[in-house]
Amino acid sequence: MNTPNKLTLIRVIMVPIFVILMYQDFSSARMVSTIVFAAASFTDFLDGHIARKNNLVTNFGKFADPLADKILVCSAMILLASTNEIPAWMVIIIIAREFAITGFRIIAASENITIAASPLGKIKTVSQLISLILLLTNIDALRTPGLYIFYFATFFTVVSGIDYFKKNIKVLDLENI
Repeated sequence: MNTPNKLTLIRVIMVPIFVILMYQDFSSARMVSTIVFAAASFTDFLDGHIARKNNLVTNFGKFADPLADKILVCSAMILLASTNEIPAWMVIIIIAREFAITGFRIIAASENITIAASPLGKIKTVSQLISLILLLTNIDALRTPGLYIFYFATFFTVVSGIDYFKKNIKVLDLENI
């Protein structure tokens, strides 16, 4: 197993650690869980960078990397929504988009079409991660900026989802429904 794929697996393993820490009741539990989340988020950048730089892109990585990202981000959003720190309706929009795009990519893959991440999708991902890190800290001064960035992330979630479908609508073969 190559280094990028190991980093992806480490990210998946970090999710339950992050979640368990969020439920702990010691004074710095929230900050420690935020650090675990941030470190896991950094592995997403790192594994992609290493894979592209060293030509280590694999089918496993193409599948597991986005899945690991979604598990991490959705876990954080669900935890924050469960404590009313972010609006649940926004979380539903984001998760619904992730399901839709994942399904769309599965259809594309069955036709041997790879749908690469777009710049809008990257804006979505970065803004989600930044907002979640700010909100997870539970520091009052970071709550409002974190929430505004989360609104921005939700907007780009919708925009990037529409962009994916518009640019790749041929994958659905709508004439043969």
